[in-house]
Amino acid sequence: MTTPDLPPRWGMVIDLNRCVGCQTCTIACKHHNATTPDVQWRRVLDVEQGTFPDVQRFFIVTGCQHCADAPCVPVCPTGATFKRDDGIVAIDYDQCIGCGYCAVSCPYEARTIVKSQDWYYGEETVQERAVAQPDRIGVAQKCTFCTDRVEAGLAQGLTPGVDPTATPACSAACIAQAISFGDWNDPASPVSRLAEDRDLLQLNQSVGTDPQIKYLYETPAVPGRAVDTEADDERRRDPANPLVGSRQQFWDWRAAMNWMLGGLSSGFIIVLYAFYLAGAIEAEVLARTNLIAMSLMTAGLFSVFLKLGRPERAWRAILRPQSSWMTRELYTVALLFPAAGAGYLWQSPIAFAVTALAAAAFLYCQAQILYKARGIPAWRTPLIPLMIVASGFLEGVGLLAFMIGLPQGFPMPLGGVALTGIALIIVNSVLWRSYREGANRYAPPLAREAIAECDQAIRYGGQLVPAILFLLTILFPIIPLSIFTIAGVALIGGGAFWKWTVILRAGFFEGFHLQKTPQRGSGSYAAPARLDGWRR
Repeated sequence: MTTPDLPPRWGMVIDLNRCVGCQTCTIACKHHNATTPDVQWRRVLDVEQGTFPDVQRFFIVTGCQHCADAPCVPVCPTGATFKRDDGIVAIDYDQCIGCGYCAVSCPYEARTIVKSQDWYYGEETVQERAVAQPDRIGVAQKCTFCTDRVEAGLAQGLTPGVDPTATPACSAACIAQAISFGDWNDPASPVSRLAEDRDLLQLNQSVGTDPQIKYLYETPAVPGRAVDTEADDERRRDPANPLVGSRQQFWDWRAAMNWMLGGLSSGFIIVLYAFYLAGAIEAEVLARTNLIAMSLMTAGLFSVFLKLGRPERAWRAILRPQSSWMTRELYTVALLFPAAGAGYLWQSPIAFAVTALAAAAFLYCQAQILYKARGIPAWRTPLIPLMIVASGFLEGVGLLAFMIGLPQGFPMPLGGVALTGIALIIVNSVLWRSYREGANRYAPPLAREAIAECDQAIRYGGQLVPAILFLLTILFPIIPLSIFTIAGVALIGGGAFWKWTVILRAGFFEGFHLQKTPQRGSGSYAAPARLDGWRR
């Protein structure tokens, strides 16, 4: 069956011209896998485009694409998500902590996390209790390509994709034979034969995941239609469009708090250490203020702990340092806290240096965590790591300025703090402007609108106002120190607000991009005359 030197590489070919939108695959999947209410591992999108008389309608079967370069795998901090030797991307429910990192990294919205057991009729039925899967509660779940059917079939000498009982339920149940399953490494398999001499497309091909579900969009008689990019962009402004990505719900305000407080605290440690090296503050002051920063960081980490689906397994997040930036963040914390404690007890220059380096590593890990979530276009731009790091420094100056202006005072060179703040404001302003303007290239329309709506508050309230206040303290030294407090609040608030904007308000999924579509419909969407030379 398979090429002798290659293991199976399971995948699907879905014919967009054959699919009639009957939802049989959806029901077959739900029945076989006993998914809970509102959970669909296999979905069928009903796509209607155009205006009368130029209209088109077709259906797209979606779900986990079992990508060759699956972005959900390396980010997982526990190793619960992994790719098998046969190419199937799987989840170990007993290992997953429900952090949602894999879910926001998926460009296909294929993952679900169910926090509690729900029943179809409000209370459990005998049937639901019999097929309940408590190990799926609080963890990530998705399409498995029905590995139980595939493996059982292979054990019986059956051929997956040919023999129905050895084939995923959705494919076996499809009334139109639109979903074909097979081994891409076997030239004789159904998927390989369908792909022979035919053009196929992959969803969201530009993300570079190489999904192993591929779509036929042409017939032997009718070629496909190239997507009108300008019209497609306009359609993506409509949240009701099934091709439009939804706003992610996996990382809520609790996750955002980790970036807000984590960036603030780590930036504060780094800024304080820089002033300590410059001789601007005493070791005793540095030791005490580092503890303040640690308390803020602890609050941010605790907020993330609160959102885990399985918090009792949180310790397992240390298991993937080789690839997950979330795990690496925890390792920096394991170094940072003892170093800060040692600095407080003994005021050791070495402990101070280790604390600052660990804080810098923590800030960098936070930047990479967001950047590596490839499912959210507004996060995966290369500007995001720079923005997170630069904002952390600026927020650290903001906290320092806030403390300087407090009634009990905080002995610091005001001019040095003000100049440092102005310089960092300029850097952050340039980065934010580049990010905002570049959003037209990488972010979907709904994300761009969210960024634009918050732009003035970030630029004026979080950047211009504190810059003016810092400048006033340089030009007029007799101005009350409370100006520093106001500037600090503006900087901290501005940093928190842009992170809230990007993580929550602009956190829209990729949606579904098609380079070609079937050519069927009416008016300008109608199929052309039959092509000569095509044979079934």
